Amino acid sequence: MPTIETRATNTGLDLGSANVCRRERAVDVWHQTCWQATTDVLAEEVPVALVYNGLSHAVMLATPADLEDFARGFTLTEGILPRDEAISEMRLERHLAGLVLSMRIPSAYAARLHDQTRALPGRSGCGLCGSRHLESALRWPRRTSASARFSSAAVQRARAALSDLQALNATTGAVHAAAWADADGRITLVREDVGRHNALDKLVGALLATGTDGSEGFVIVTSRASYEMVQKTAAAGIGCLVAVSAPTALAARMAEAAGITLLGFARQARHVCYAHPWRLDDAPATLRAAGQESAT
Repeated sequence: MPTIETRATNTGLDLGSANVCRRERAVDVWHQTCWQATTDVLAEEVPVALVYNGLSHAVMLATPADLEDFARGFTLTEGILPRDEAISEMRLERHLAGLVLSMRIPSAYAARLHDQTRALPGRSGCGLCGSRHLESALRWPRRTSASARFSSAAVQRARAALSDLQALNATTGAVHAAAWADADGRITLVREDVGRHNALDKLVGALLATGTDGSEGFVIVTSRASYEMVQKTAAAGIGCLVAVSAPTALAARMAEAAGITLLGFARQARHVCYAHPWRLDDAPATLRAAGQESAT
């Protein structure tokens, strides 16, 4: 298993503290006709440099928790390593400007990464900006072989449970969550981050770390479903992505091509299927039959 070491330099972050992801701040609140001095709790956001075999690949703004999971998930979903390869060494260093997560991967994959000459920006809202070539930006995933099926009741069960499992968001209101639920809609893993892509990468990393077969359940996220979210779900071998907000048109096309069941606007007693309804047991028989034909 990879190990994380910390080096004590001055970042203002105590990574051993339970409050590393939260910061209290004095604020003034206006309500109706009066101002009142009080305190608020904010979500921490820190630059994290991802370094492979000494080569800096990306700087992402992230919540400084579950960074081992983040490293594993990012490395898989960005196509740096396949699922049957693993990071052999991991080291976390604190610098004045943020955190540096140094990883050791097989030399052949590190050389390929260097040749890609691809840079990702340190932003929590965009996974495309900064790609130097269009062909490297839109990586269409392989078609998934995940065959697990679900019911709408299972989707709704996971949706209803998710808000109570968002501990950091409960105090800050500023972070996204990505959760994995089994076929019955029981959530077993949740990861949070200021960035929706980061939260999903952390979740994928947690699935890898715990040996959980992601194809046996589905992902639910507290964000819109952009093409990157579909891309990462497919890379993890998961067959269904549920989003509480809307998908983009590109996300729907990518889900259709990759065999991903894509659900959006997952709200109380309602969700919308944009691709591959055949995984939903309660979908009309005609839709299930048509979907299964396209999946073969």
